[in-house]
Amino acid sequence: MILLNQAELSLRTGAADTVICEVYGCNSGSEQLDGYRSRLLHVIDGFRTTFGRKDEVELFSAPGRTELGGNHTDHQHGNVLAASVNLDIVSCAAPNDGMTVRIQSEGYPLDEIDLTDLTPHPDETNRTAALIRGVAAAAHKRGFEVRGFDAYMTSNVLSGSGLSSSAAYETMVGVIMNRFFCDSRLTAIDIAEIGQYAENIYFGKPCGLMDQMASSVGGIISIDFQNEAEPSVRRISYDMRASEHSLCIIDTGGDHAELTGEYAAIPREMGEVAAAFGKTVLREVDEAEFLRSIPSLRRQLGDRAVLRAMHFFAENRRAVEEKEALQKGNFERFRQLVRRSGRSSAMYLQNVYTGVNPEKQDMSIALALAENILGDRGAVRVHGGGFAGTIQAFVPNDLLPYFKATIESVLGKDMCHVLTIHPAGGVVLMS
Repeated sequence: MILLNQAELSLRTGAADTVICEVYGCNSGSEQLDGYRSRLLHVIDGFRTTFGRKDEVELFSAPGRTELGGNHTDHQHGNVLAASVNLDIVSCAAPNDGMTVRIQSEGYPLDEIDLTDLTPHPDETNRTAALIRGVAAAAHKRGFEVRGFDAYMTSNVLSGSGLSSSAAYETMVGVIMNRFFCDSRLTAIDIAEIGQYAENIYFGKPCGLMDQMASSVGGIISIDFQNEAEPSVRRISYDMRASEHSLCIIDTGGDHAELTGEYAAIPREMGEVAAAFGKTVLREVDEAEFLRSIPSLRRQLGDRAVLRAMHFFAENRRAVEEKEALQKGNFERFRQLVRRSGRSSAMYLQNVYTGVNPEKQDMSIALALAENILGDRGAVRVHGGGFAGTIQAFVPNDLLPYFKATIESVLGKDMCHVLTIHPAGGVVLMS
């Protein structure tokens, strides 16, 4: 650990620049570096002001994530391609020698969690308190004695943007607990699994593991969930800047309220198709047998469940092909696969709009607009859960200013976010 005033001095004098550049992928002397230093100085000051402490601290980062391939494949033990992005949560934290976790997330009420009670609290459902308690409980189940700490956090991971601010938060809490109380023995995969446990059991959201894995591991990663207990995770060495395309996430402006049932229906219906073959998930089902059984499945389960299963089989293969394309440096092949992914999500997975409010089709408007601008160039697809969330576009750099301006002229200012791949996952920035 490092004394608070020494951490400040390291940031102000540039002594910490090398580590910052390694984590964020920036160059020494860049304007971005000044911004990263300022954020870290800000959380140090927030920690001191909030908790009245000037003793030893550590600084942490946990990034948001973007899904590059494998839309709704993870919960069926399929393949995904994902990446951490340059928007993250940063934190200044220190143990407090008690059994209470105190986390001040900037702009929100202080969370105080008594770790002597690690049972789920129904009144904490859908609240950050549930994530803190759930991460602590999961670490405890793995044999670690988690104790109290104080942390001040600030985030630029856009809430509701499909960049998974919740996974970044779970990763942050997991990395802090791992550092302070687990002798850094938890791997990035362990921390991701702990985050998923907290979100499923304590927070009340039946998510897969992709979000947490991308945030925790960092960079571009492919994940094969065939063995869910031990997923295969591979880092992909590809510099997206070489493609001369920019990664954009477009907020469609849709309302997520009352859509939990729509999200939950996708894994439920895919699971019902798997159950028709005596299996738990579609990854276990033979695709040829599924195709032969479509007539009876339509009668038994309806057309939407069949279409969603068809999406899974094709998208699961596509995620592997996308990984291979990037490994070979073949961005053109990757781009074509991204286009097919977007088409499949819209037509077969059908996570673009709902029957609850069919005249509201924010995502369809955003997809149509982006495709109209791009023409035969770039690629656009549904991103993440879908329905009222975000779309993803790979935009040729020479077209980027026009693309962003046109999108925002329809959807609103600051609705098109230009991102870069974050080379690191959940990490200790300074200790």
